[in-house]
This record gives sequence, C-alpha cells and structure tokens, in this order.
Amino acid sequence: MGKTVSEQLVDALAAQGVERIYGIAGDSLNPLMEALHEDARIRWVHVRHEETAAFAASAEAQVSGKLAACCGSCGPGNMHLINGLYDAHRSAAPVFALASHIPSALIGSDYFQETHPTHFFAECTLYRELVTQPAQAAHVVQSAVRAAEAGPGVGMVVLPGDVAAQPVAEAAAPARIRVVQPRLAEAAEDELEQLAARINTSSRVAFFCGAGCAGAREELLALAHKVGAPIAYTLRAKDIMEADNPLGVGMSGLLGWGDATRTMHEAELLILWGTDFPYSSFLPTHGNVVQVDSRAMALGRRTAICQGLHADAALTAQRLLPLVRADRGDEFLSRCLSRHGQELSHLQAHIRRIDEQAPIRPEHLTKLVSDLAEPDALFTVDTGTPVIWCARYLQAMPKRRILGSFKHGSMACALAMSIGAKSACPARQVIALCGDGGLSMLPGDILTLLQERLSVKILVYNNSSLDFVALEQEISGTPPMGTSLRATDYAAMARGMGMTAFRADSAAELAAGVRAWLAAPGPALLDAVVDTHALALPPDTGFLHALGFAHNPAHHELDTIKRLLFRTPRHRSTPSRVAPPAGAGA
Repeated sequence: MGKTVSEQLVDALAAQGVERIYGIAGDSLNPLMEALHEDARIRWVHVRHEETAAFAASAEAQVSGKLAACCGSCGPGNMHLINGLYDAHRSAAPVFALASHIPSALIGSDYFQETHPTHFFAECTLYRELVTQPAQAAHVVQSAVRAAEAGPGVGMVVLPGDVAAQPVAEAAAPARIRVVQPRLAEAAEDELEQLAARINTSSRVAFFCGAGCAGAREELLALAHKVGAPIAYTLRAKDIMEADNPLGVGMSGLLGWGDATRTMHEAELLILWGTDFPYSSFLPTHGNVVQVDSRAMALGRRTAICQGLHADAALTAQRLLPLVRADRGDEFLSRCLSRHGQELSHLQAHIRRIDEQAPIRPEHLTKLVSDLAEPDALFTVDTGTPVIWCARYLQAMPKRRILGSFKHGSMACALAMSIGAKSACPARQVIALCGDGGLSMLPGDILTLLQERLSVKILVYNNSSLDFVALEQEISGTPPMGTSLRATDYAAMARGMGMTAFRADSAAELAAGVRAWLAAPGPALLDAVVDTHALALPPDTGFLHALGFAHNPAHHELDTIKRLLFRTPRHRSTPSRVAPPAGAGA
C-alpha cells in the first residue's frame, strides 16, 4: 500500500532537515499525527496556543538558519498562527506552515469552522496553496518549502483532513535540496568611485548600520577606522555592531541611547549600511545620505539620498577600503565619542547608585542579568518596556544573540520564541525577558517548557501595568485607561504549574535572586517587582538636540519626545499631570 498524503508530507519535511513541528493536535490534523507517530524523524512539540507554535518556529529558524515548521488545525486553530507567521515573514525566517482544513467536499458550504486560509494568510506568506487531491500534494509541499527557504519567509500548505489521509501513488523518495542565498554581485566600479569621492571630500563621515550588516562587521569596522567614522546602529544590529566596537555611539530612535541621533545629524555625509530604519524623523533630511542595501526596494524609502547602491555591505566596504583617504583627522569622531561617553554616564545613574531599600530599578535588573548571563546567551525579548531596557542595558557580546518581534512589534513573543530558540540550541543559555502584560497573554506555554524539559530562564518585569501604553495615553492628554493589571505573584503561579520560581521585591535581595534563578536546574522563573516610577526617557542631550528640528509636523516621534520632556499634552491648553510609570517609544 502506498503512503498517505500526510506520510508523504512528513517524508518531504524530514528530507529537508526539519527536526520539529510545533502545534496543537486537532481532528483535521489526525492523519498528520499518525504519520508523525510512524516516522520518528520529526518531533511533535505540543504547545498550548498556536500563536506560540508560529513564534517558536520563527525563532528556531532565525537561530538555526534552517527550515522550521508549525501547524494549526482547521478554522480557529490555524487562524491563531497568524501573529507568529507575520513575525516570521517580516523577519525573513524560513518557516513551513501547515493549515489543515475542513473536509474538502464541504468547502464553500459555510460548514462548521470553515475559513479560507489562502486568503486569510495572503499578506504574511510568500506562497500558500490549497491541496484538493492527493496527486497535487507533493509539488505543492515542495513549492512551499522552496518559497520558505529561498525567500526566506513563510510557505504554507492548506490541507483538508480527508485529503491528508488519502493514499498517493508510489514515488521516488524526496531528495534534500540545498537552497543557497546568492551573494549579491558587487557594486559597479563607477558607483564605488563615486562613493569614495564623496567620502574623500567630506570632513565628517558617519555610519548607521542595520541588520543587513550581518557578516559585514569586520569590513565595516576597518573602513570606519580608516575614515574616522563613528558608528550608530539599529536595535536589530545591536548584536552585530555593539560588542567590542570603539567607534560605537549607540542606537537611534525612541528606544535609542547615546549620541547616535546627534552624530547622524552633524555628519556631513551619512552612510546607511543594510538598514531600512522606519523612523524617518530620526534621519537627516538634507539629502547628503548614501544608502547601501542588498534590497533595492529599501533604497531611498525612508529619507532623501544622494546615492543608492544595490549591493552587499561586506563586499562594498571591502572594495572601498583602498579607495578612501585616511587624512581627515579625528576631530569629529572624538567629539561624538566624548558626548557618547557623557550620555552613557547619565544612562548608568540608576546602576551606579543603588538604594537597597528602594524598589527594584529595571535598569539595574537588566544590567545585573546581562553581567551574570553566559557570554553566548540567547535572549528573547517582549515588545514594550523590556525591549527598552534590553536596548540600553543588555550588553551585546560576539556570541550573544537577541531575538524579538522587532519588525512586527507583537507583545507576548519572548516566552514563545524561547521555546523555539532552546529547542534549536539546547546547549546554550536561553533567557526570556518578559513584561507582566506579555507573559499574562500566553502563560499556558510555561507548561510547554516543563513538558519539553526546556531549561529556559524567564524574567518577569512585574509593575502591574501596561506601562508602554499608559505613557502613550498620558502624553496625549488622556488619563491612562485600561492599562492597570491586577497585582499578580507570577512566582506563585509558576510554582503552581510545577516550575522552580523566585520572587524579588527589593534591590537588597536582587543579586542573590538573579544568581539563584540562573543557576537553577531546568526551566525557572524570576518574578521581579520593579519600580512603577521608572520612566524610560531618552538621554537628554541628544534628544534635546533633536527637538531643534521637531517643528516639522511630519516628525511625530520627535513631537512625542517634546511632549514627554515638557509634559505638554496634544489636546489641552493646560499642562497635564506628571506621567505615571511608563516607558517611552515605539
């Protein structure tokens, strides 16, 4: 007897190197579950919510660089995948997604749990197709796999449960096909000469680096040293450009720190390397900007540029090195680094002076975790104030990795991503930095960590508030509403689930608590009750400088900063009350 469609699907995924599939079993997935039971090459990871399944697959794909997989049962089951699949798609993570479907003969009859996944997932997949008959399945599965790996992004197969159980004709065993991302051809000689001339005639050159600089760090550092260029970077480039970088001036944007924004605006020539930084208000508008990116569609999208190179960052920097002069002096670089040092000193105020009787400052907490974590630790971070503290106080190291929903901006991603990250890298320390709001959205997947014996360390910034949202409401002149959370003992909750857990209420007990938490065998949670008055304002000097051009009505982010600093509500003529505990930014 021939294989079923589900057995053929499992065979194809296993041949392509898929080791796990994340999901929740459901009746339309029963043929797949039977096939997985018979073929031990792929492990079934039972999560508690399909959104977790997609985030876990996204994280696994990002840290491993290989195809990862998730699935959802018909109707509501696969609809839950969408948030994590959006994240995978926007993060260019190669993910295969299976959306099982109602019986094929009933499609179009308004049957129980009927949806149309090929329409529903159109915006977050590179490929999606409905399998209507067994003979069609093999090439649809292969097309989805190829799309996911070649994009990279999400490839989806929509498979009715009855079709999944049907036999297929015998076929040759699927071969593993290696999909290699082609290295972009080098920039044309005349383009390089033009850029070299711009650099050689500019006395103040600065670099702004993004996630597209992966693999180009050493080339960019060599070029920056030669031309005396300070290096600013985005959050997604933190673990690429921050560690051991004597030319670094921090990050720009509302989550940023240091002298990055001011450096970029004072530069006579700013070169954007591998970044599609979306917050245009923080970029210069004078047009003396060059952009180098492997994605042509990103060139000139965020600010006016005088030259755009559709090219690989490493190759471009390498070829520029012998063409540029090194005799411009270091006055600009020294000034930027000096200011950056001052800003860094201001940023560390809550780390240098610790009142052990006072509530825990999230700055101190994050720095302590950073100092005690392994040099190759892998961090996952919730959107919200945890990502602010991560951006400013989590020290990047050459082998560390930081994952978050940095392009999609979804809450509740840290715990879910930690499952995929630890599954892919069982020997590495994995730490999930969770907000109390984020953790309370998908707390059931603490049970997944326990069931799978995944030794993830969960940190909860517990301030009983959606403080990111509360601040946004306050600065718009609206009293915070719908942002308070019931005070919760997350350590007690975790213990009730069977997890080792610790709770820290004051700075005096924090260091011992962090050490015990990190040293605990197996998965563990630290519930840190943080200061509700910790307001995450940007460093003053650089942003007060930025306010000098905030008169442009298009600069909404900078207008937000102005209202933050001076408590000027947007819709009132009288000053608002002092902002409640919250974080800043977007």
